[in-house]
Amino acid sequence: MALAALDVYRDAVRERSPELRPEILAEGATALSPEPFLAARTVQESIGINETGGPAVSVSSAGMATGGRVLHHLRRLLPDPRNAVVVVGFAAAGTRARDLVDGARVLKMFGEYVPVRAEVADVPHFSAHADADQILGRLRGAPPPHTTYLVHGEPAASEALRDRVDRELGWTAVVPRSGEAVLVR
Repeated sequence: MALAALDVYRDAVRERSPELRPEILAEGATALSPEPFLAARTVQESIGINETGGPAVSVSSAGMATGGRVLHHLRRLLPDPRNAVVVVGFAAAGTRARDLVDGARVLKMFGEYVPVRAEVADVPHFSAHADADQILGRLRGAPPPHTTYLVHGEPAASEALRDRVDRELGWTAVVPRSGEAVLVR
């Protein structure tokens, strides 16, 4: 997914999109090049990363560590205290990433417990998620729906955003309970 997003940005640079900052356009495609890193687009390329020896940096878009190829890398890296795992951005409650940030000493993956001996660093301020002001700005430009469902975020933040949607936009906003089914027409 991250590489597909990178392709979208590269296309925007190539097409000189007016939404991009001038300095990005001035640097051209090199500004968004993954080099010197290998961009592992296939499962086979990702498996190859686990077979490399020596120092390496692995970057994954699976920030919550709930699934995908990153789990194979974590299973290999976490037991070794010479490694570091950097969790960048928001780590939601109930995810392996949050468990790591909160100091978990073991993580369960693939039906087994993996010891966490690697250093874990938390860099929460690089989240790609919009903040409440950005979300409200987008909503202001949309026609009012029958109901607005807030389904992503920590409970307290979701409830605060629900209250702002109600107060500032006059819309009906709901934070559904976990597992609640809603009929959307």
